[in-house]
Formats: sequence, C-alpha cells, structure tokens
Amino acid sequence: MFKVSFMNNSMKRTTLFVLALLAPTILLASGGNPVSIGPIRLEFIFFGMILLGVALFHKHTFWVAITGLAVLMTYKLAFDPGFHFMEHFFGTTPMGEQLMDKELRQGEWGIILNLLGLLLGFAMLSKIFEESGVPEILPRYLPDDWKGPFLLLVFVFILSSFLDNIAAALIGGTIALVVFKNKVHIGYIAALVAASNAGGSGSVVGDTTTTMMWIDGVSALNVIHAYVAAFAALLFFAWFAAHQQDKYQKIQSESKAGVKIDWAKLLIVALILAGAIISNIVYDMPALGVWIAIIIGAFIRKAPWQEVPGSLKGTIFLLCLVTCASLMPVEELPDASWVTALSLGFLSAVFDNIPLTKLCLDQGHYDWGMLAYAVGFGGSMIWFGSSAGVAITNKFPEGRNVILWVKKGWHVAVAYVIGFFTLYLIMGWEPADTKEHKIINCPVPGCPMADKPVADLQTASYHELLNN
Repeated sequence: MFKVSFMNNSMKRTTLFVLALLAPTILLASGGNPVSIGPIRLEFIFFGMILLGVALFHKHTFWVAITGLAVLMTYKLAFDPGFHFMEHFFGTTPMGEQLMDKELRQGEWGIILNLLGLLLGFAMLSKIFEESGVPEILPRYLPDDWKGPFLLLVFVFILSSFLDNIAAALIGGTIALVVFKNKVHIGYIAALVAASNAGGSGSVVGDTTTTMMWIDGVSALNVIHAYVAAFAALLFFAWFAAHQQDKYQKIQSESKAGVKIDWAKLLIVALILAGAIISNIVYDMPALGVWIAIIIGAFIRKAPWQEVPGSLKGTIFLLCLVTCASLMPVEELPDASWVTALSLGFLSAVFDNIPLTKLCLDQGHYDWGMLAYAVGFGGSMIWFGSSAGVAITNKFPEGRNVILWVKKGWHVAVAYVIGFFTLYLIMGWEPADTKEHKIINCPVPGCPMADKPVADLQTASYHELLNN
C-alpha cells in the first residue's frame, strides 16, 4: 500500500508539472511562429519553470529535468521554424571532418559528449583516489581545528588551477568524507564547489569556459587576473565555511593505524589527470584522455566500474539542463561592460556557463579575466549552476536542496560580490582581443571599434570609443 501510494503521489506531481509546462504552449503557441510574452520568449519561461521545478522538488530533480527537456524540445520542433534538430546538435559539416579537425567542430554534440565522459570518468577517479589511502593519512598533516577545513579548501583551489574543476571538487569531497567521518556541512559542500570553480577561473586549463576562451584566441595572460577576484573570494567563504564545518564535525585528529599508500592507484590518478590535460590541449576533448587513461589503468589495478551506474543519474540530470540551456534563443547580450559581466555571474548560477561564454566570445570585447571569474565562480551559488556542483552532489545528495544550499552557503554569494569588486577596483575593466574581435581596427560588422579612424583607435580609450 505504501509503495502504491508513493507511486501515485509521484505520478500526480509529475502530471501537474507536465501540465504546467504544457499550458503556455497550449494557450499561446500558434501559427508556427515563436511566441513571446511581452519581451520574453516562451523558451525562457519554460526554462525558468524547469529551474523552479528543480528548486521545489529537489528529491525528484532527475524526472523534472527529463520532463522539462522533453516538453521544451517538443515545443522547439513544433513551433519554432528556425530550429533544426540535426544542425543544432551536429552542425552542417560532415561528422568525419569534425572528428578529424577540432576547428571544424560544430553543434552541441561535443560539449554533451565531453561532459558525459568527464562526469562518469571523474567519478571513477575519485573512487580510485579514495582507495589509494591518501585521504586516510591526510589528518596527520591538517590542523585539528577550523584551520584544517580551511586548508583543505585552499588545497582544492590550488588543485583546480591545473585540473578540471570537476576532478578538484570530487577529490576534495572524497577527502572531506574521510576526515570529517561522513559528516559534512552543506555550507562546506558549497564551499568545496566554490573553491574548485574559483581555482579554475584564472587558468586556461582549469575550467571548460577558460579553455574555450583560449581556443578562441584569448591569451592566457588575459585570463590570469581572474585570480585577483578568486583569491579575495576564497579568503571570505573559506573562513566562514571552515568555522561551519568545525562546529558541525571536527576534523579527525588521527589517521587510521597501518594505512599504506597504494602508489599504483596514485599513478592511475596521475595518468587520468594528465590524460585530461593533454587531450584538452591537443584535441579539445579532455574526456577522451580520461577514458584512455582509465582503460590503461585497468591493466594495473582493478577499475571501480561500479561507480558509473551510481553517477549516471546525476550526469543525465546535468546533460538535460545543459541541453535545455542550449535551446534558449540568446542571440545577443547587452553591450560588453563590467555591469554585464557582474550580471552574467548571477545568471550562471541557474544558466549553464558554457553557452553563456560562447555567446560572449561571439560578441567580443570583454575583459576575459573578469568574465572568467564571473561565469566560473558564479555557478557555485546554486548546486546545479556548475558541473562541479552536480558531480559533488552525487556524493552528497543532501546538497540538492536548493533552499538549504543558498541558506547554509550564503557566504559563497557574498564572496562572489566581494571578489568581483576587488578585481574591478584594483584593475578596472580591461577588454582584450580574440581571433575575431580586435580592440584596434576591428574587422567584425557591428563591432564598437568598426569604422573608427585609426588615429582615434590608437589614442582613445575603449570607453571613449564606445561613448562616441
């Protein structure tokens, strides 16, 4: 009886959610043209309802995301004449050419496949690292008061500067489970995600968004100043999160007796991380290197394949949100400015930062370090705002409660603002070139720098050119 009652309640919730999503289509969609309610396209309303469903039904986020994607895709196929399924996901270039040359890659398939491989691969990496024995001997080197959890966040921050932020977050979460005896405060979980996102924001190999900038012609030196903001943010949220965790569960003061490090498993961890970095640089597909390393490592030690089914549900959830985000008609943003960058940080908490970054690259003339910090760290404010947050909640399911995440992890949102304005006050707004957009003699039609006399371009500031 209980099971039947539970199934009925779940079916009722799902049915009501589907009807709520379908209502705008039934009432407003007609004539085969995209529909807007005032200035807002219907797709944004759908996406907002999906995110609201995730926030309200945190125990059913998987089915909310699946249902939302199905309804949104149905609407796009039925009522948006400008939407072409195959072109959107696979582009117009033959797949063989896209596979051979990363510069010819089009559509969303690459991003989706890469996220799928990274989330599942790094779930195995974290298990291998956990079994290596390192997390169990770390208490010997961490202080047994609030400085212990503080230093762990600093460690995750540093780790993320040269690793993907998903891997850094999962390694940090794995260590936290051991040293805090499986009792980790939600505020500290949010801080682990924030530390991984902040650490990757100033490095072109530390985050997918910064790697996208690098590939698009942004110099690594034009991203690195994001660390001015990231470090200021880290000091703030790490102090509060460390005290939260220390009060909730103190760090284990002594490691287990007789623990030995399995150096072969540590070697496999290093192979996986090296594979991700090399494959990211060479082929723009870090997941490929991760899985090649996992297969090689399986000949050295038995691979924890059982981790794949356990993380599959959370992975599908994130891929559904990323796909929904890619269906949004965000053809343009407000003019590039520090205000726009600040706003994009808050938007990235609920809107995947990968399509946002791509849109900014197409627009050009951003301060790329400021933007990298905004879209990278901003996703930490809600658990599904970044792939690192989705990955870590596979280990900490209680983190999927949006209200608790925001309430207990309040210091992350405050740290974002503090870090942003620290960077702005110290360095100001410094837009830089990409392959397609040049500050001087911009060749792109519609660019703010277009049609300006060369003499003016060489003597006037960026702000003066925009205002003329």
